[in-house]
Amino acid sequence: MLSALGSGIPRLPLPTNISASANDKCINALMGVSSYLLLQPLPSVSLSSAAHSRRSSPSLLPPPWLSSKSGSHRLLFPSASPSVGLSRKRCALAPRAAAGDSAAEALRRILESPGIHQGPACFDALSGKLVQRAGFKLCFMSGFSVSAAHLGLPDVGLISYGEMVDQGRQITQAVSVPVIGDGDNGYGNAMNVKRTVKGFIQAGFAGIILEDQLLTYAIFKVSPKACGHTRGRKVVSREEAIMRIKAAIDARKESGSDIVIVARTDSRQAISLEESLRRSRAFADAGADVLFIDALASREEMKAFCEISPLLPKMANMLEGGGKTPILNPVELEEIGFKIVSYPLSLIGVSIRAMEDALAAIKSGRVPPPGSLPSFDEIKDTLGFNDYYEEEKRYSIGPAQTSYQRGTGYSPGSSSAYNTKLTTRESPEESQRADYVNEPVVEVVTPYVYENFSSGDSRSRQSGIWSRTLRLKITGRDGLEKLDVRIPAGFLEGMARVIPGLGGVNIMQMLEDASVNDGAESGKILLDFNDALGDRIQVFVE
Repeated sequence: MLSALGSGIPRLPLPTNISASANDKCINALMGVSSYLLLQPLPSVSLSSAAHSRRSSPSLLPPPWLSSKSGSHRLLFPSASPSVGLSRKRCALAPRAAAGDSAAEALRRILESPGIHQGPACFDALSGKLVQRAGFKLCFMSGFSVSAAHLGLPDVGLISYGEMVDQGRQITQAVSVPVIGDGDNGYGNAMNVKRTVKGFIQAGFAGIILEDQLLTYAIFKVSPKACGHTRGRKVVSREEAIMRIKAAIDARKESGSDIVIVARTDSRQAISLEESLRRSRAFADAGADVLFIDALASREEMKAFCEISPLLPKMANMLEGGGKTPILNPVELEEIGFKIVSYPLSLIGVSIRAMEDALAAIKSGRVPPPGSLPSFDEIKDTLGFNDYYEEEKRYSIGPAQTSYQRGTGYSPGSSSAYNTKLTTRESPEESQRADYVNEPVVEVVTPYVYENFSSGDSRSRQSGIWSRTLRLKITGRDGLEKLDVRIPAGFLEGMARVIPGLGGVNIMQMLEDASVNDGAESGKILLDFNDALGDRIQVFVE
């Protein structure tokens, strides 16, 4: 006996010869339960998001193929055959425009679309990006995997609400596909559940999974939550579990959000299959969007689960590597009646194994084999270096706009005297083209520029100073040569007047000595010091 439309409708048996897809199964069931409703007009009543719990009589029900969330009707199964009597006008009420959808709206469109949808579970921004790059339409954030990757600890309630929200925010910002987050048991009572839901909404999640595991089961005795396929699970009472879902829906309304509420029960292993089915029906009546019984132990149990509340999508959990639920392929799961399927351990599992193999190779004096290690270019492409470089070009500036170039020793914008370029025999067209070439611009300072910075008595030394050449050499702290150029000595004299005491020494006095002592040996060191970065800077007179 099933409750197809909620507590206000008598429970009638469904047809037993259903073998079509999940969508067709639901439509056929509804035809057998309430075909008389198909021809009735839409009622002029306002429906809340908890649609299933507030339907009081058949005369007030909308057509059964419509659901109501956030005050708007949506078609749950748009792929159903037109032969069931859907009018164009009613169908037009359902679809949402893809452009500008929120993450929750995008997830709802996926749930309303035909077929079953796979969602690998990620644990950080990088793994989330890989899920999206692989072409999946949705992604789960696994609490088990986040606890493992973020803390290196088991999923027994040690990771906090704040840590999960922070990690989730990093994931949702890195991807554009909807992400369903693991809200655990809401981290407390119903008020904590409301805070958890609001925090997940702010973090950008499209959906949140809330479970009925027990936080405390005796005074001063705490029972940590556990992964659904591990031992030691305890659940709260059915009434408290329902209140958690209602609190989550209230938090959604208060936030003005449309986040998808996935109601999970762990009572299959903690109590019995019958209790898990009862709780799932109650969650549906309370207004949950998706139902999920964790750790179902057989195909028969999975089929029994999918037969309750046929209007609501069902979630399957394919725990890789030896869980309690049989591992079925997507086609088999869809035939049973599931709508979305999670793969919680694939990414964290292969990551652990790959890192162990790589460390073993390094320890033995080798490196990971090429087949297990992407090239550096592939890693950069995955992380978005190429996209970054392309976008960076939009904000690049021409060389003439650069305020400082290492090695020139001056700022072109500091004085008009230093903005003079040598443009001998250069046509206006050539000059204009040169401004757009992304190559370093060599600016030549002629003697008359030096005169602008020299007083009358210094001009008498001009010929002596300009007859000498200074060699500037910069050696990095790693011993590699960074710069080795030669410039007119008079250039540094002009700079010394702009920046007195360059390097803490009297560069002017050194230049005067060099200009007077024409017989100074070539290669004499004027300056030799290390800058703040550890580079060695040397100036020679030649």
